[in-house]
Amino acid sequence: MLCRNRLKQLISSMFFLGAFLAMSFSYAQDTSRANNPADGKVRNIDGVAAVVNTGFVTRKEIDDRIASLQKQSTKLPEASSLRKFVLERLIIEKIQLQNAELEGARVSNKELEKILTDIAGKNKLSYAEFKAKVIASGTSFERYQELLRDDIIVSRYREREVDSKIKISDAEIDNFILERNRAMAGGAPGSSPAANGGAEEIDVAQIFIPVDAAAGAGAQAEARKKADALLRDARGDVDFMQLGAMAAKENPNIKFQDLGYRAPDRLPQIFYEAIRNTGGGQVANAVVKSPAGYHVLKVLDRRGVSAGSPAQAVAQEPVSSTPQNVSITQTNSRHILLKTRAGFSDQDAERRLQGYRDQVRAKTADFGDLAKKYSEDGSAANGGSLGWMNPGDLVPEFEQAMNRLQIGEVSNPVKSQFGWHLIQVMERRESQLTVEKQREFARAAIRERKFEQAYQDWIRELRDTATVKILNVDDAATSAPR
Repeated sequence: MLCRNRLKQLISSMFFLGAFLAMSFSYAQDTSRANNPADGKVRNIDGVAAVVNTGFVTRKEIDDRIASLQKQSTKLPEASSLRKFVLERLIIEKIQLQNAELEGARVSNKELEKILTDIAGKNKLSYAEFKAKVIASGTSFERYQELLRDDIIVSRYREREVDSKIKISDAEIDNFILERNRAMAGGAPGSSPAANGGAEEIDVAQIFIPVDAAAGAGAQAEARKKADALLRDARGDVDFMQLGAMAAKENPNIKFQDLGYRAPDRLPQIFYEAIRNTGGGQVANAVVKSPAGYHVLKVLDRRGVSAGSPAQAVAQEPVSSTPQNVSITQTNSRHILLKTRAGFSDQDAERRLQGYRDQVRAKTADFGDLAKKYSEDGSAANGGSLGWMNPGDLVPEFEQAMNRLQIGEVSNPVKSQFGWHLIQVMERRESQLTVEKQREFARAAIRERKFEQAYQDWIRELRDTATVKILNVDDAATSAPR
């Protein structure tokens, strides 16, 4: 819901650029972008794996992408299908870049230079230091610029094209707001009634198996197979959180968490639909698929909201079908973010944040100063400030930890999909969520629901309309063509 939300928006540019930097640094070999099939020299050196419209994908590109994925400790498909999986991804990327360039998508040298300067700054490096680090990674700076330019072009093209395919009517927005207000007033339609017949809260835990939405059928099938196996295990006599911990130990990309007690409207819609009629202590009937991967869900508990609580008080009021302003509690917080990466583990991040927390609590350091110096988030320049946040604006694990804090209190280290956070609450206030803001929220939430299907439809359309000929996928670049 708004991707849980402004935290993601505030740090998305940092993560996009940082991830690209890390990926590029892992390319010890240069991934050749050869687009002219008439170039016999490149063909003879690398070998062509597939012709894609007027360009091609080389066997060396496949080798380099596999090497990059292996260096990122990514869980990969079986060796027998890995090259086919990687080739398919490269084909899709090549088609997107070709189409974007045909439509005139460009990134000027001036704009690219500014982006590179921003990347260097966000990695706390001067431009010269950053350039030297790129070169030391084993690729030329010119090649890095080329890769970055292509990635930006494709990302912008993809966002524009997919957005244009998502249609959201005013009626859909009106219905979303109405159902959400009904859920806030007395539980979402179709939910099991709470013990006292009023509103309820649901404690849901999940085991999350991530998989790239653009991944090929092999990677999707493997992730789904793992999720189905975990679902079967979860139905047995096993502690769900321990099961998640064991899965995460086997594959560090797998995450598990207890979302805590939440009203139905505060759960992701796809989660609520999956556990709508699931009792406490029971596992959802099926694995949930989201744009980010697969989720195995268990309802740890369901409880009624006690009489006199704000939610119960709302439930006593009739729900109007006319959109109205809604009273909410906003929180002004700041945070320090550390991202895990090669050579810097979860344990390292947690230990370092605990040190910062102890300094703030002992009043030997200021939280804002530490954020400016150490946070790996775009908010670092502002002392880690996130500004005023509405309920649902932040990813669940961050918001859950934040809501438990008193004003001025500093949290223990908190892990989210972005990394590790140290959180401090500065202020809270009561506010009104206007009808206009509700419609904005509803539009974003509906878009998120529809995005995965629209994206997959778009990818299939691109692939189906492209001219692709597979020549040799099985051999590495150093192998003689068969």
